Amino acid sequence: MSSDFPNLFDRLAGGSVDFVIVGDYAGVVYGVINVTQTLEICCDFAVANLLTLQGAIADLHPVHRMTPGRQPLELTPENAADFKNLYLDTDLGHLDCLSYIEGLGGFAQVKEVSIPIEVEGMALRVLTLDALIRAKEALHRPRDREALRQLKAIRKLRQEP
Repeated sequence: MSSDFPNLFDRLAGGSVDFVIVGDYAGVVYGVINVTQTLEICCDFAVANLLTLQGAIADLHPVHRMTPGRQPLELTPENAADFKNLYLDTDLGHLDCLSYIEGLGGFAQVKEVSIPIEVEGMALRVLTLDALIRAKEALHRPRDREALRQLKAIRKLRQEP
């Protein structure tokens, strides 16, 4: 499956989904050299925002990639409140929608430690460099070691005169 993250961002931002870019793609924003196959966002898991998200990607045939049978995404006002995370495959790539980020907290806390950026003319939000480092450190995953090394080097370069 190929990834078309700019188009996915365009759909989410254009659809007024309330989200923050987190994970490996946030690292790419800061200059981490890392190949990522998944777009990870932290978003407001309020029913209205999840239904907005579903509407923004409905024609991309989203399916739950972590469930048996890869069921289609079919959120309703009644069942949307049951979800804490959504791990989706879409026609444009993998999309992980998270309600909580280790080391940072829920969406409200994540949004507080994010900054606005512009990507291909789109207004988006991404974790600050320090927040991204905290989140990666909190996960203690071996696969994050190289990204953490690069993020800390980038932070050090930014602090030097």
